[in-house]
Amino acid sequence: MRKKTFAAAALLAAASLTLTACGSGDDTGSPVSVVSEDSANTKAAIVLDKPFEKPDLVLTDTNGKKYDLREQTKGRPTLIYFGYTNCPDVCPTTMSNIAVAKSKLPKAQQDELRVVFVTTDPDRDTPKALGKWLKGIDSQVVGLTGDFATIQAGARTLGITIEAPHKDKNGKIVSTHGTQVVAFSPKTDGGYVLYTEDATVDDYIKDLPKLVKGETP
Repeated sequence: MRKKTFAAAALLAAASLTLTACGSGDDTGSPVSVVSEDSANTKAAIVLDKPFEKPDLVLTDTNGKKYDLREQTKGRPTLIYFGYTNCPDVCPTTMSNIAVAKSKLPKAQQDELRVVFVTTDPDRDTPKALGKWLKGIDSQVVGLTGDFATIQAGARTLGITIEAPHKDKNGKIVSTHGTQVVAFSPKTDGGYVLYTEDATVDDYIKDLPKLVKGETP
């Protein structure tokens, strides 16, 4: 497992610097989680010295029901990712990597793990649209949508910057957002490990068995 320790404050400070625009055709963006790294030793996972507090978010799930993030995931190993279903690249890749790794866990641990996908494009990602998209990846993933301002504020508490969907120069609607996956401990409910978009299936396969136990990978 490739890891590096960073202060959460440093990550928050870096959040405003770089973003990835999914589907924008701009290859210059990099994940906001990258703070300072050796180009010859890119890190996929960052162990935080001060864990993030779980966002106080109450949104709508794919069944159209209210979902209180803190309440529903309390005491459970949880991975949270912000993205959108029309993303042609990093979002489906990230979610697929996690789904494949999750499938390698024992059934009991699969049922215990909560993987939460929060849309950054709530106007298009209705509960029905989210449900249909996630069903093709992993039916156990919790898909959440709601008011954009609420989602944006929740992401910001994790050092993840997202911008309102907009049209690019070709008239295509894109969502610019940070690409981190934050892992929360079932022991403390704190977000103590952060994964960049460089994380591979192998990274998640190696780390999930420890993450579900609240251990440091």
